[in-house]
Amino acid sequence: MKYRKFGTLDIEVSAPGFGCMRLPTIGGEHKNIDEPEATRMIRHAIDNGVNYLDTAYPYHGGNSERFLGRALQDGYREKVYLATKMPVWEVKVADDFDRLLNEQLEKLQTDHIDFYLLHALSKGEDSWPKVRDLGVLDWAQGAMADGRFRHLGFSFHDDYDAFKEIVDATDLWTLCQVQYNYMDIENQAGTKGVQHAASKGLAVVNMEGLLGGRLVDAPAEVQALWDSVPAKRTPVEWALQWLWSQPEISVVLSGMSTMEQVEQNLVSADAAGVGTLTDEELALVAQVREKYNELCPIPCTDCKYCMPCPNGVEIPRNFSNYNQGNMYNIPDEAREWYGNMAEEKRASACIQCRECEDKCPQSILISEWMPIVHEVLGEGKPYVCALP
Repeated sequence: MKYRKFGTLDIEVSAPGFGCMRLPTIGGEHKNIDEPEATRMIRHAIDNGVNYLDTAYPYHGGNSERFLGRALQDGYREKVYLATKMPVWEVKVADDFDRLLNEQLEKLQTDHIDFYLLHALSKGEDSWPKVRDLGVLDWAQGAMADGRFRHLGFSFHDDYDAFKEIVDATDLWTLCQVQYNYMDIENQAGTKGVQHAASKGLAVVNMEGLLGGRLVDAPAEVQALWDSVPAKRTPVEWALQWLWSQPEISVVLSGMSTMEQVEQNLVSADAAGVGTLTDEELALVAQVREKYNELCPIPCTDCKYCMPCPNGVEIPRNFSNYNQGNMYNIPDEAREWYGNMAEEKRASACIQCRECEDKCPQSILISEWMPIVHEVLGEGKPYVCALP
């Protein structure tokens, strides 16, 4: 197993970490973890050198922490660094900090958590500003002093400006957990955020390295690029090696659902290393990113200048669902996302008033695209990649 330095701490963590959000389940029920198989997978990973486990209060409907507490019995707890997250949306008053942490310690059957993260911090009023103003940093110092957790961090899904503000807010942070992959270099924290956090001494924990599985099965146009070079790697291996090649990345989390995925990640980790990819291979990854973006039919940048829509349509979200369905060849998923939207927010609610089009920096003919989005995602018609 390859190990990597964890920020400024005098410890090393395994190149792959085990994320406990996508454990195997029974009967297709997310809350119903297949405990014998999940335990076998986690213990096999630990036996082969994985020493960083990540979970959170809401994973698997609240059962991930409970399961992990049982899976880490028989001496396995002492072999790993354990990370979990405070659900900041559940915090109403300052007393909730202790209530939630103590509940999580009980679920995990441990007297301490190695890395305690504030979950999904953002600039939204019900997130970072709320817990900051309730005194979470002073509380965290006390909780670390009494030994209930060792190090403080946060996970993140907002934009770079919010990320930098949070990183720079305190010297108490030891780690940050960010969505990052070769398609997200300018999205959320992005490459700039990863480098800023590392420059401040934070360990960078990577999540969504495969973009929720969308980078696993490449469309033919992308696979042709992967196949064009002597190095033969699967799309998964290219994505992981791109991450491990960067010195700022401390650990790459993988939400594994099968033993086969565990084995594949263990094999990939054997090749992990800073600077592993050559300049030519990095250029190939950039070509792949470009090819994926070429498969994006609607040039929406999610700037939200078109919002709010006077009729309540969530324009960027409709476009994002449509684009991702085509880019990653997941039309059924895109249709499911669309179906889960409130009816008044779907493309079908557009009345073609064209008010949004004057505001769009990309000059997208929004009123012409909206009926097409609905026909494809709402009625199951074939994809259209250009306006007629």
